[in-house]
Amino acid sequence: MFRTLVMLIGLSMVLTGCQVTHMNTTHPTDFAPDQKTTLTPSVQGDTTLVKLKNGLTVLIKEDTRFPLVNVRLYVHAGSAYETPEIAGISHQLEHMVFKGTDKRGPGETALEIESAGGMLNAATSFDYTVYYVEVPDDKWALGMDVVTDMAFNPTIDPDELKSEKQVVLAELKRGEDTPGSKLFKTLQSMIWKDSSYEWPIIGYRETVQSFTQKDIKDYIATHYQPQSMLLVVTGKVDPEQILAEADTLLGSLENTHSFTPPKAIAIPETGTGPHVVTMNGNWNKVYLGAAFPIPHGSSDKIAGLELLAQLMGGDDTARLYRKFKYEEQLVDSISVSPLTLERGGMFYVHATLDADKVDQFWSELMTELATFDPTDFTDREIERAKLNIEDSMFLTKETLSGLASKIGYFQFFENGEQAEKNYLFSLSQVTRDEMKDVYDEFVRPDQLAVAVLAPEGQDVSAESLTAITKAQWPTPDTLSKKAAAKLTANPTEIALPGGSRLVFLPDETLPYTAMSMYWSGGDGELTPEQQGLASLTAAGLTRGTMKMTATEMQDFLSDHATSLGATAGRNIFAVEAKFPTRFTDTVLPLMTDTLTSPAFDTTEINRAKQDQIAGIKRREDQPLGLAFRNLFPFLYKTGPYSLLHEGTVDQVEAFTNADIIRFWNRQSMRPFTLAVCGQYDPAAIEAFAKNIATTLTMNDKPYAFTTPQWGTQRERTMQLPDRNQSHILMLFPTPGKTDMKTSAELEMLKTVLSGQSGLLFRDLRDKQGLGYTVTSMLWQSKNTGFIALYIGTNPDKVDQSMTGFKTVLSELTANPLPDEELDRAKNIIVGNYYQDHQSLIARSRQAASLMARGFDRNYEEKLIESTKTITPEDLQAIVKKYMTDDKAYIMMVTP
Repeated sequence: MFRTLVMLIGLSMVLTGCQVTHMNTTHPTDFAPDQKTTLTPSVQGDTTLVKLKNGLTVLIKEDTRFPLVNVRLYVHAGSAYETPEIAGISHQLEHMVFKGTDKRGPGETALEIESAGGMLNAATSFDYTVYYVEVPDDKWALGMDVVTDMAFNPTIDPDELKSEKQVVLAELKRGEDTPGSKLFKTLQSMIWKDSSYEWPIIGYRETVQSFTQKDIKDYIATHYQPQSMLLVVTGKVDPEQILAEADTLLGSLENTHSFTPPKAIAIPETGTGPHVVTMNGNWNKVYLGAAFPIPHGSSDKIAGLELLAQLMGGDDTARLYRKFKYEEQLVDSISVSPLTLERGGMFYVHATLDADKVDQFWSELMTELATFDPTDFTDREIERAKLNIEDSMFLTKETLSGLASKIGYFQFFENGEQAEKNYLFSLSQVTRDEMKDVYDEFVRPDQLAVAVLAPEGQDVSAESLTAITKAQWPTPDTLSKKAAAKLTANPTEIALPGGSRLVFLPDETLPYTAMSMYWSGGDGELTPEQQGLASLTAAGLTRGTMKMTATEMQDFLSDHATSLGATAGRNIFAVEAKFPTRFTDTVLPLMTDTLTSPAFDTTEINRAKQDQIAGIKRREDQPLGLAFRNLFPFLYKTGPYSLLHEGTVDQVEAFTNADIIRFWNRQSMRPFTLAVCGQYDPAAIEAFAKNIATTLTMNDKPYAFTTPQWGTQRERTMQLPDRNQSHILMLFPTPGKTDMKTSAELEMLKTVLSGQSGLLFRDLRDKQGLGYTVTSMLWQSKNTGFIALYIGTNPDKVDQSMTGFKTVLSELTANPLPDEELDRAKNIIVGNYYQDHQSLIARSRQAASLMARGFDRNYEEKLIESTKTITPEDLQAIVKKYMTDDKAYIMMVTP
């Protein structure tokens, strides 16, 4: 259903959910432009569904929780509608719509939307392309105009196309630097061979380089037909106004080509597998993907396959995770997910492990799959899995964007929201026998495709894995036939014993409780010899209590659709939970035990160590991961900022349980801030908070936020061989958050520089085509910070990129920004705030983290207010003061 495998891996964009199930629905009302006065749309509650005379469908969902409107236009055209000769043209077109339309020049679309405080993007999938914006509710007409303008009026200027093809090629290279991307691209060509799902959404170097203006115009003329489109408008809107505007913008468009729904990909009754491909590269770990073809998203077998995947590898309580990660420690991670598309799908098993464990793991996995019997699942396991699938679908509606993408996908591919109810009913009816039937039908060795990435010099043999599969899992002779959160007023603060504080942030939208408990401390409690200890403690804290083993705890959390985790930062330590409010009386006792009597079991701590070590190695396999892991020790000489947050492999291995217990005792004695958002039982929460404060808090001495010394080395270059791109960070020291005025000016400056309409993007990408990603970022703690410029580019364009950075800053210094640039940035800051603080946990986290660091919980609102008075001259002064060449630090990761 709407909880498919989210594949950043191998896809050229962030996919919205793409699993749906078969349904029946009433037909939408035809909307003839000359009959607007007699319009009688189909309305289901606050949903309006209308089909224009040309066949284009309009879906309107009223939602008044936020002062926002989300507009998205779906086009039934993606990479699966291409031929091999033009593979990637859908994605290239998605890029080109930002390079100018008949009435907006290059970059003006993003500039107009972001200046209004909105955001925009587009995404290409196999079966569709979607263009979307989210704007303040008084800008809904602008949002509709921009989305339709992008889709129907792109200019496809040849010079812009030439430049943007280089950007896409850079994006393609970046994907090849990511293990997950290489795995998925390899598997899709094996699973979907001889179909239009075979090639990557982004295409190939050769096809991208070949695209002409005529190719793209011909593609638009063929596939961009009104009858193949869906306009979705969600938010604080008047349906009648939306329909009238939709008719004005789209009603006169004509269909010039017929549209024939594609046929499903047939899965052969007998496969020719197993097929195994191994590829060596400069990796620290082995990345293994195994896939089986499964039916398309509308198949009546999807609910059974979804439940089966959840039970096998959907979370920490799943069978394969328990066996291979928890019990035998053969893998760093293992998961099972279904990916279903319009015409086909795959059942995907992914694992990360060490090279010396591959043969043993593969042999045991094949034995496990050969003897796997879904009828062995207990009632408890099945009910827990169903609850978590339902819960994940329900929570999709928490944000306006999530709601819009969900109802849009259901309507586009399943003809309406009723599909969700049909799916949940089907899920509730899935039996053990049904899971066994789909397992026997689809999870078979003759249908198996395997791709493996291994470190250089490690002999991971395709022949060996194939032989193991055939020996352990012979081919059988016969084959079996969740709405978004609302920002509300009237929060309450309560003083607790020992200087701790409790904050209530009421929101009645969803029957969920989000809790964020923050302490000051974290890495600030450590010496250089202890770096990584705070992270390890956070990982071990929620792995069992004196009353409940780690396995029992995982079962409990899954049974109650509850998330519970801990994290450590440079100056903070946090424990957070989110759960259905009806489980308050059972979740709070577990949280109490977690905080006051954690087990820190030796076996579990060893597992946490291996996870942390594996995380270090995975991060060092990725250019940006390597850069950000080493960034703070490069910039700072003293204090918690100078530490490797996850430590080194040797340090992590050397930590003992006694080290962890000593750190937790020291950390937990400090006063905390607990922020609670959503629906909650105030008496139960307050009693819990007072108990924890009384039991743990023994050190009311304020935590010292030290001002660190900056490093003397100004440049560092790290190499990651066999990669395609160089990654450049140019950083400048700044004050911390204590100086509100300067923080507001820095936030404004960062916003002016970043985003698709930002100065960096418009110059280094739009004009010069130097890289796919170019942006600015701002990091601030209480009393230190930095502003950074970033680009990922080809190695031969490093010098040009550095010059580009300096040129943009020089022009900022020399020429005051026009008022419209500042207005754009101010609106973006406001818009981003609303968009980023829709979920319950985001708001509880914001309040607790700010207060734990000594700020008012409304700090960000006050900062936003401060930005309204900033002038162009203020920004000039900030650039002159902080962003000059002599103050720059340069970090690069190169091939």
